[in-house]
Amino acid sequence: MTNKILLCLTLFISIFSCKDKPSERIVSESSGTINNLSLVIDNELWEGSVGDSIRAIFATPVVGLPQDEPLFTISQIPPSVFSGFATKSRIILKIEKGKDADTKLLKDAFAKPQKLALVTGRTDQELIHEINLNANSIINAFKAEEIKERQRQISKSLHSDANIREKLGIALKFPTAYRIAKETDNFFWIRKDITTGTTNLMLYELPLDKIQENDSLINQIISVRDSIGKAHIPGPTDGTYMITDRTYSPFLYETEIAGRKTYEARSLWDVDGAYMSGPFLFYMLKDEPNNRYLIMEGFAFAPSVEKRDYVFEMEAIIKSVKFLDK
Repeated sequence: MTNKILLCLTLFISIFSCKDKPSERIVSESSGTINNLSLVIDNELWEGSVGDSIRAIFATPVVGLPQDEPLFTISQIPPSVFSGFATKSRIILKIEKGKDADTKLLKDAFAKPQKLALVTGRTDQELIHEINLNANSIINAFKAEEIKERQRQISKSLHSDANIREKLGIALKFPTAYRIAKETDNFFWIRKDITTGTTNLMLYELPLDKIQENDSLINQIISVRDSIGKAHIPGPTDGTYMITDRTYSPFLYETEIAGRKTYEARSLWDVDGAYMSGPFLFYMLKDEPNNRYLIMEGFAFAPSVEKRDYVFEMEAIIKSVKFLDK
């Protein structure tokens, strides 16, 4: 009898305890190739002016690449078939006509992790206005999601960064597919062999007073790159080395990485006197606590193939940096 009473009390407490806890929505794991954007839109809108606006923004060529490659590879899905596996994409842009003009960024709507941008409007012009108005915030949200996913993939098999921690005072996550090709007290050249060439990372530092933040900044960056190339990145024949391609002026942006003001530059490199070239991305982090600029650069040599995703991987690695401040 006593056991029955205890059992009833236990069941009673369990039932009411469950009622006190909010139910947690269970969603499946998201999927998709890096930088592949699922676009949910009616065929008629996709083939008209709304589609043109979307392509102009989300398939715009990535800056700093030798050939045109889109920011995102777009897969169009009519709303009538947007169900099941199609809803599991990691980044989704959904266009709905016939509702009040609005743009919403939704997290984990159908899967996890997932970022969904929902754009609505009564007319084509309202949809186009919403897309143009919110393009930067949508792109930044999608790109942040993809950077996070690439970093998650990289973290599955990490190369030791012990020497980098000791000599540069930073932690950096890069995969075991890379090797440290050259190392000094304040310089690291890290390489990965790919099918048609290599991807490369360089890490080094400069005193704060070596760079002046003025109108000549881009020329100073070119000078720094060329001096490092001459000292550390030789070409295929004696006397040749990597320099900044003078055909194009680098694109220069101001951003923030790991809590530090950062200058970002993208363009092309080449080797004077040799048929070698490719894209580079250059980050100069203003590390005032340590009275230095931390330079983190990626460059790829991959002739005859697309390079967007190689550059994106190097960006994801660089943006994993953390300062080991004491």
